[in-house]
Amino acid sequence: MTTTPTPPVPTGDTRLATKPRKLTKAERRAVEAKSKLSSPWASGVAIILAILWTIPTFGLLISSFRPERQIKTTGWWTFFRDPQVTLENYEEVLFGSGTSFSTFFVNSIVITLPAVIIPVSIALLAAYAFAWIEFRGRGLLFVAVFALQIVPLQVTLIPLLQQYVRWDLNNSFWTVWISHSIFALPLAIFLLHNFMKEVPSSLVEAARVDGAGHVKIFFRVLMPLLVPAIAAFSIFQFLWVWNDLLVALTFAGGSPNVVPITVRLAELSGTRGTDWQLLSAGAFIAMIVPLIVFLSLQRYFVRGLLAGSVKG
Repeated sequence: MTTTPTPPVPTGDTRLATKPRKLTKAERRAVEAKSKLSSPWASGVAIILAILWTIPTFGLLISSFRPERQIKTTGWWTFFRDPQVTLENYEEVLFGSGTSFSTFFVNSIVITLPAVIIPVSIALLAAYAFAWIEFRGRGLLFVAVFALQIVPLQVTLIPLLQQYVRWDLNNSFWTVWISHSIFALPLAIFLLHNFMKEVPSSLVEAARVDGAGHVKIFFRVLMPLLVPAIAAFSIFQFLWVWNDLLVALTFAGGSPNVVPITVRLAELSGTRGTDWQLLSAGAFIAMIVPLIVFLSLQRYFVRGLLAGSVKG
């Protein structure tokens, strides 16, 4: 008995080749978004918006190098008609009597770093619990935490200040650290929770099968994957705290040893507003640190903000 051999498939015949994988819903959205954002019209609109957004900053930069008389009598655009450059504004801000920024720079750093580390540390633990630990009322509690973002910050200032006075913490770094941490936690928990939910459950289940507990899963499995989200929120919180004036005035305004650079910057114009030409120079000095932080970590900022925005 003989059998007829199956003819071999020609190497050039692609009819029997594997069909291309069907794109998921998330991948289709990503492709559509990329095609829309990479169009010439979108690029043109982005360039125009960037120019319009940069013009005020460019004018402020020019004003910071102009003499006091010109700043107070003419607009910054007249610089190109009669260019006059001086460093007196920067010298007065940096080395003038009562305006030295060194102490306030240190105060801002001392305020900002703990105000970033504390909420991130607490939010990581809370986000892990909401994402991977089953307990009664988890969904309702998560919605309640997220809803706290709609509470106006100004509503909480007086009650918090009264409580700090009872605890004898007023006019100290602790009041600013605790306040910024409280205000940052709802957004931090929401952002980190969304990023954690994108981690495949198979990774967590495999770790549990291998005998890993919650602590080991958190530090060995999830933490290496959470770097973009942590960096994104850290940048956001750093910029918010460094540029904050309202919280600093409320909880640290009475103590010169706690005042950050933003409060000192607001005082540069003087009690009668006669020295406001110093504001432009002081503003650019205050921008140095947040600008370096943002530019060095901006790729994590974009990746972290997109966490949880697209689901399959």
